[in-house]
Amino acid sequence: MSASITIVGLGSGNPDRLTMGIVKTLQTASEVYVRTKEHPVMSVLDELKVAIQSFDHIYEARDSFPEVYASIADILLEKAATADEGSVIVYAVPGHPMVAESTVQILRERCANEGIGLSILGGESFLDEAFVRLGFDPIEGFQLLDASGLNASLLQPQLHTVIGQVYDAFTASDVKLALMELYPDDYLVTVGHALGVDGQEEILQVPVYELDRVEGYGNLSLIYVPRSEDDMLRQRTFARLHEIVGILRSPGGCPWDREQTHESIRKNLIEETYEVIETIDEDDPEHMQEELGDLLLQVMLHSQMEEEVGTFNVFDVIQGLNDKLIFRHPHVFGQNQAEDADAALANWEQMKAEEKRRKGLMPEEASVLDGIPRDLPALMKAYKLQKKASKVGFDWDQIGHVFLKIEEELGELREAVEQGFDPEEQVAELGDLLFAVSNAARFLHADPEEALARTNRKFIKRFRFIEEELKARGKTVQESSLEEMDEIWQQAKNQV
Repeated sequence: MSASITIVGLGSGNPDRLTMGIVKTLQTASEVYVRTKEHPVMSVLDELKVAIQSFDHIYEARDSFPEVYASIADILLEKAATADEGSVIVYAVPGHPMVAESTVQILRERCANEGIGLSILGGESFLDEAFVRLGFDPIEGFQLLDASGLNASLLQPQLHTVIGQVYDAFTASDVKLALMELYPDDYLVTVGHALGVDGQEEILQVPVYELDRVEGYGNLSLIYVPRSEDDMLRQRTFARLHEIVGILRSPGGCPWDREQTHESIRKNLIEETYEVIETIDEDDPEHMQEELGDLLLQVMLHSQMEEEVGTFNVFDVIQGLNDKLIFRHPHVFGQNQAEDADAALANWEQMKAEEKRRKGLMPEEASVLDGIPRDLPALMKAYKLQKKASKVGFDWDQIGHVFLKIEEELGELREAVEQGFDPEEQVAELGDLLFAVSNAARFLHADPEEALARTNRKFIKRFRFIEEELKARGKTVQESSLEEMDEIWQQAKNQV
């Protein structure tokens, strides 16, 4: 039978807070290892004549913290496996063993799997000192976050927040950037160094933007953000948006919002989408930000309506999207490879077909043309229909053949008009011509909607040029002849 491992906590830094049980365990251990010597209790261990071995050298030999923690666990397990039966190997860590100690979690799992005895003796955590020295009650709502993995999505302003493991100014800078995603730059937070340690404790209150300018960061440093009920601090959170939309639709909310149904605001979704597209065309980021918000509101309203009847909510929508993105990108989240965009698209289509099979739909039994939304704009729909048909070989060999088809359809349209065919037949011939032109767009790798949108924008600019020029002459378009407007149009072609 191998030796056992005992993990003890060295407390937050004040040697007087060490328990008698931990002191006795350290003094009677076969071997004592400490994660780091960078701790105020080390001087007391010397006085107690406790021989220690440190893992500080591991930090210098490894490139990342996970590698450090794994290496420490490997060494301790090997020591336990080869030590004399009945020996006790003590591993001492700063603070409490169960608070922000990755090696302890690794050892708990591996000792159980490898049949090595493990016991844990708690010590005073840095949180105990934080509650006392910073003066807040965690029952009001509290979260502990790791500075090394902090991102804005984890922050909840309504909770007291302690951010630990702020080892240096670089880590503090990362914390600053995460906090500034949610809090004003001048929002006051607290930096604590060596809380509860005589002669070393330092507590500073600074605005968020100065966090990385504070000196003295080390193993015993933390950042504290007090809780706040100010709703403005939550204005950048998705949870607040969900809450606001729920309030608008509630009995005490907005009468107009309460009356809306999927059908009544259906057109709004389309309109907001086109307004976003307009900002893209105009390359107007500020306006785009606003219009994307309006589009998101439509998603929130439709989701809220379903939440009210218990079918799904917006978080189900998000989960479904996340699941789909991960599943359809095996070259990113799985083992597949994609060397270029074409390969990535092939993976996407393959996984899309697999999704359908899992839902009981057989892609091989479906029409090649399935999956195109019924209400797409006609030009866009024509483009997508032709694109799908081309994937199974139903296509022209080259664009020259498409040009011949366009000429053929143009001839048939001209004949229908000149021969006075029925209006319905003329419209049908016009549709055939537009369909053929859309095919040309595909051979040019151009979106026909975008191509026509560009021409529309160009026409608007040139026609407005005519209006402005006529206005300068003291006239309006209604008062001008076609010849006069055409003359200005030719000028516009050279200037707009």
